[in-house]
Order: sequence, then structure tokens, then C-alpha cells
Amino acid sequence: MSRGLYNNGTDLAVMKPYSYNQAGQVHDLQFSRWMAAFSPRSLVVIGLLFCLWPGFAMAQSNYSFSQAIDALWRWLPFIVSKGFMLNLIVSFLTMLIGTIAGVLLGLGQISPLKPIMHFSKLVTQLFRNSPWLVLLFIVMLALPFEIQIGEQIFQIPDWLKAVFGLSLPIMANISEIVRGAIQSVPTGQWEAADSLAYSRQQTLWLVILPQCFKRMIPPWMNWYAILTMATPLISLLGVEEIITLSRQAMEAEDNHPELLIPFFGFALVIFFAYCYPIARYTLRLEKRFSVKQ
Repeated sequence: MSRGLYNNGTDLAVMKPYSYNQAGQVHDLQFSRWMAAFSPRSLVVIGLLFCLWPGFAMAQSNYSFSQAIDALWRWLPFIVSKGFMLNLIVSFLTMLIGTIAGVLLGLGQISPLKPIMHFSKLVTQLFRNSPWLVLLFIVMLALPFEIQIGEQIFQIPDWLKAVFGLSLPIMANISEIVRGAIQSVPTGQWEAADSLAYSRQQTLWLVILPQCFKRMIPPWMNWYAILTMATPLISLLGVEEIITLSRQAMEAEDNHPELLIPFFGFALVIFFAYCYPIARYTLRLEKRFSVKQ
């Protein structure tokens, strides 16, 4: 058919483009879109208000705002090196374990074997819809505090239990990302692989998954930002991360109420400063890797 017929229309039946929902839609990247919505100017304004408000609120106090800032400055190396770094380590390990398990679980959801498919879907929906804090408490109480192998006794640190507890909901959400990305590939790709006599395993690894990889990156990064913001939950289990160490530092400074805003405000700022570039880059990757329909 000539190009002119395409431009002027034709009475012949034309196959319409395959319609699908790609991974990384608005609901998948909602957190990153919310963070990226803050412009640099708005961040400056919020920062100024954050700095000025404590000065007015503490004007009548014997413990001044400058003293609170001095206390924060003294404890800053300890809070960042021992506290925030543990938050990052927990987020890295959790994302690693959750991604590996989530990929396997996501592949299980599209398995042609009914028992594997139903089991994978059940596990995915169970942990996707469970409160993270409840999972953390269950894991903390269910796992032993130490393991004895022969005559050797190995202690299981609380932060390692927290990694396992947080990896469960991450695993379930990564599973949904994998399932959605695979099902978003047009069926013509599967049919083309069948015509080449590819096995199902070859089709997945050589044809389908390479196309899914770029689509999964933005929602994967979005969930990493969410996970990083959620790591302070482990402070409720006694893990000595940034929030726990901030409370200990305030107790060492005689628990002045004026210390609350500088210490917890700094935790808010450092988490936002870490996750904001991730959110911006996530949206850039979404635009770059988006499939044109």
C-alpha cells in the first residue's frame, strides 16, 4: 500500500496498535511525583520558615535556639555516621533482598503452573496489603535472637531482623512491578518468539524481560525512595538508627523541649535531601523509557 493511502485514508481493515498499561504509571510513581513537585524556590521558602519559626517559639525560653543548634552541631557527626548510615545500609540490603525475591515472585505470578501462580499471587497480595510496622513486630518476635551451630553461638542483630521484615512488603511490590511489566509487553512478542520455536524460558529471558527492564527501573527507584523514608520505623524496635540516636543525644542534653525541632528537623532535611534527587531522576527515566502509544 502506498504512503498516500495512509495519509488520505483507506477502506481496508487496519490493525490498531496494541493497547496496554505499561509499568510506571501515575499510581506507581505517585511518591516521586509528589517529591519532585517541590521547586527549588519553594524549598528555600520552607527552609527559611523552618529556621525562623523556632526562634519565635523559643523567645521566652531559658534554653535558646542557638544553644539547641550548638548541641545539634556537636552531635551531628555521631548522628550521621552511626545513625543515618545505618538507615542507608538497611535500605540497600532490604532493596537487594526484596528485588531478588520480588523478581522470582513476579515470575511465579505468570507461571503456567496453577499451584505456583496462585501461591505467588497469594503471597504478593498478603504482604502488599499488610502494615509495615506489623510485619516488623512479627519478624522481630518470630525470629530468634541467636542461633547455635555446634558450639558456636551467633547473635542476630536487630537491624538484620528489620532488613528481613522490610523486605517482605518490598518483595510484594516488586513482584507486582515485574508482573505488570511482563504483561504490558504486546502479545505479538510472544507469538513472534513462538514462531521461532523458542521455549517459554528462552522467550522470557531473550525477548520479554529485556523489554521490561527499562519499564521497571522508574517504579523500582520510586519504591527505593519510599523504603528509605520508611526506615525510621525500625527505631520502634530499638534499632540504633538516626531517630534512636537523636533521642539519645537529646537525653544527653537534658531533654530540653527546644531540642526537638533542630534534631528531628535535621532528620527530616537529610532524608528529603537524599530522596529528592532520586525522585527527580525517577521522573526523568520515566519520560526517557516510556513507551509511545
